[in-house]
Amino acid sequence: MLPTNSVILFETSQGKRYERILYRYKDIIYLIDIYGNSMPTTVSETFIQNGLNDGTILVLENEPYIIIKEEEDILPKHKAIRDKAYNAIKDIVTFEPDIYIPDKRVKLVREYVDNIHEATVMRYLKRFWQRGMHKNSLLPDFYKCGKVQGDKVIKNTFTITPETIRIFNAALNRFYYNSSQKTLILTYELMIKEYFSENGIVNDDIPTIRQFRYWFNKERNIKKEVSTRQSAKRYELQHRGLTGSATEEAYGPGAIFQIDATVGDVYLVSQYNRNWIIGRPVIYTVMDVFSRCVVGINISLEGPSWIGASIALINAATDKVSFCRKYDIEINNDEWNYCSTLPEAIIADRGELEGQNIESLITAFGIKILNTSPYRGDMKGIIERYFDTLNQHTKPLMPGTIKSQYRERGEQDYRLSATLDLKQFTQIIIKCVLYHNNHHYLKNYTRSEDMIADGVEPIPKLIWEWGIANRTGRLRTVNEDLLKLNLLPNDKATVTQHGIKFKGMLFGSKISVKERWFEKARNNGAWKVDISYDPRDMSYIYIKHEDGRKFDKCFLLEHQSRYREKAIEEITYLLEYEKMQAKASKKVELQNKINLLEDIENIIEQAKDDTKNEVEEGISKKRRIQNIRDNRNFEKQQERKQNTIEIRPEEPKIVIEEKSYGDAEQDMVELLVKAQKEGKDRAGFDT
Repeated sequence: MLPTNSVILFETSQGKRYERILYRYKDIIYLIDIYGNSMPTTVSETFIQNGLNDGTILVLENEPYIIIKEEEDILPKHKAIRDKAYNAIKDIVTFEPDIYIPDKRVKLVREYVDNIHEATVMRYLKRFWQRGMHKNSLLPDFYKCGKVQGDKVIKNTFTITPETIRIFNAALNRFYYNSSQKTLILTYELMIKEYFSENGIVNDDIPTIRQFRYWFNKERNIKKEVSTRQSAKRYELQHRGLTGSATEEAYGPGAIFQIDATVGDVYLVSQYNRNWIIGRPVIYTVMDVFSRCVVGINISLEGPSWIGASIALINAATDKVSFCRKYDIEINNDEWNYCSTLPEAIIADRGELEGQNIESLITAFGIKILNTSPYRGDMKGIIERYFDTLNQHTKPLMPGTIKSQYRERGEQDYRLSATLDLKQFTQIIIKCVLYHNNHHYLKNYTRSEDMIADGVEPIPKLIWEWGIANRTGRLRTVNEDLLKLNLLPNDKATVTQHGIKFKGMLFGSKISVKERWFEKARNNGAWKVDISYDPRDMSYIYIKHEDGRKFDKCFLLEHQSRYREKAIEEITYLLEYEKMQAKASKKVELQNKINLLEDIENIIEQAKDDTKNEVEEGISKKRRIQNIRDNRNFEKQQERKQNTIEIRPEEPKIVIEEKSYGDAEQDMVELLVKAQKEGKDRAGFDT
């Protein structure tokens, strides 16, 4: 089954045709020619499957129209064009499959769209479907037109300077962003009175209202504007840029994912040194609402934040077989890898999935974000219950778990029982997920009549498989590298003569070696580069290209291997520990150095006293230096005698018997004694 939004290539006698899958219901597939001028058409799933089998239909791996752009990088006028088109069609594109049927589509346009010509709406719909069904698909292609022109200089106009922009911002904060609800024109007039006039006389050179409005629109903050001029509640109810409903029914697999984090009730030890207790892990879980399958996890020391959430979402859309193998767990594709995709919508807590961090997920991949109200964990009851179940399975078995809120007097500190490291704890969580997905019987799951008729047991994996086969699959395929590149945490690294430095670690890459970055840094100075990284494994970082679609993979240098496959929190802990050790050793080192200086001074003082006592009084300077060579030779001979090396230094023993000898024998004994004496003299022994 091909997921929604896939692009397939038809090989026909007339040539190649690229079609995007818009919607699927049982055996009917709605699709559209992404380069043509026609509206959606239908084919049977059997026809597609036959084409895949005989090779006349191919699935494209790369999305032709993916647009990866930060919101702040899009020109205001392009945003306005995009938003106008999206607002015109956002209500009617959800009526599936009616919106793909010609007569019903016309009725929907006439009923829900006002003040826009019908042909214009049809053009918006066609562009939306052809380019990936996300908000950014409606951006104009102005970058393809004309040529790059220099800045036009218009004479006799007010020049905008940084000081002018500062005045604009000050005037807006003072007069516009408050509950008095002054108009922009009145704000401009008050600004001229306050900053561009003297004694009530307006200056000759002042900014125009057009210039003021331009800078206002360029830096406009809708959230700040509505919250300060009306109320924060009004912004949340009527003006925030997130669509959808947290109570929307999940009709099939991938319709809605829920994501949440909890702090594990166990203390862990470091992989570097098991004497170090590193605190409690944070468990991020992504769950499919329809099937209750756990589709993604992230275990780290990073507190509930965008970083932890983004890693969990990446895990939900990427290969699980290789992920488990990294933790020494071998699984088959049908054990977990069946749910490596992105959904149509995600329900999350407020905070992690708000603000600019999540914009690329919304606009580039067309995913709705449904944030719950504050302090409303019950709005994500499915995943909250899963956390309770997870605790029941793991907490009684693991050492270092929190036993109670307060320890009794004299009770042992449970933190001292910490035994598991981060990798081992992650292995346990993976095992729990595999059990939940493949074997856990959902007692409280309400099955539909169709599921009961088909005999589907309420086990997450079986529900998922039934839903894919019988319900509308809303799963989305995305390029894995693009998803990682745009959801991984971003930061800046420094190119130095020693390597690409980030968080105290040094990296290299093919392009840095090829273009001799490190030589340039040594001779011309260091510079910054934008990077992405996976905080769970700092073996690699990624340098992003300007187009947002390509990257350079940087690897740890050989002498930095101690950081390989380690989480950034553990590396930070190690570096801080080493700093503390270095700081603590400074005092000891200083004391030993002072002792060294004192010993040197004592030796020098002793030498001065010895020289003073032994040097003859009245001896001339010339006499002391005239025999240096002879004195040196004498000292050298004495040094040789003192430092003679003998392989067997023990003295040979000669036993002389007490008996009378003849003259010849007596002479022999005397010769032996004489030879012994000469040998001792040569070896430096005293005689």
